[in-house]
Amino acid sequence: MEFEAMQDSNYQMALPQDNGRMVNSAPRRIAIGSHPEFRLFELNKRLRQRPEDAGNTWWDSFISEFFEEDAELRLQLGVEDVPRDFRLGRTLLPRFFRSLFDGGVSDVQFTVSHSAESCVNGTLRLECDNASMITTHTKPSLSKVFTEGKLILEFGYDELIRIRLWHFSVRGHREMIPRSFVALHHRNQSALEALSENVTLQGFTDFTLKYLNMCVILQPMQELMSQNKAYSIPPRECLKTTLFQKWQQRTLPQSPAQVAQAHPCCQTWGKLVI
Repeated sequence: MEFEAMQDSNYQMALPQDNGRMVNSAPRRIAIGSHPEFRLFELNKRLRQRPEDAGNTWWDSFISEFFEEDAELRLQLGVEDVPRDFRLGRTLLPRFFRSLFDGGVSDVQFTVSHSAESCVNGTLRLECDNASMITTHTKPSLSKVFTEGKLILEFGYDELIRIRLWHFSVRGHREMIPRSFVALHHRNQSALEALSENVTLQGFTDFTLKYLNMCVILQPMQELMSQNKAYSIPPRECLKTTLFQKWQQRTLPQSPAQVAQAHPCCQTWGKLVI
């Protein structure tokens, strides 16, 4: 961890202003012409407005506002010097973003610099090689963590402009604490040693890393959870339907229309993340 003075003004995302005053954000149903980078700004704003006691309902609403129903989040980072690739489907996203605030984190913001935008086949794409996730920690000590890497966002090209793909490849991270906080403990060697220890691994807390490891198990079950939620089918029946669909695909290849006639659940087969 680096003992460096922090000035929040150096790290804040550039906000739209008019004569020195912040402009009110656009309505949540924004126009098609809006930029993906501004949509990311709105996501950051919603995270700032997060209630301290935000529960599952708030996080479900947050994900529904900014992510499509078949959205996927990919995260690449090195855990214990071993490259790991995590993939989370839509069902697992609320708990992931909630985990970012666990363990004494008071604020999470995503920033991009010199990003490139494009539109191909009805998909808005934002690509940035200099993206950062900035987290403010109050425990175990006051600190600010800058997780840097490459961020790729793909949005559906409609009136909602919701995220279809979130791909963040972590390159490294920096942990900083204010010099004034260090000065309070300059005579306590044990306290200084404790402050010098990192509070994150690759920019993520233990709470988030444990959840990501759990998602490795939960992700293959997401198809079953999606069917259960969408059609209120018992878990055992969801499993039978899924196994039957996969058996059909391997033994009797059929057209999408034929598969859809086999079972009503098959109508969403193309939207499920496996």
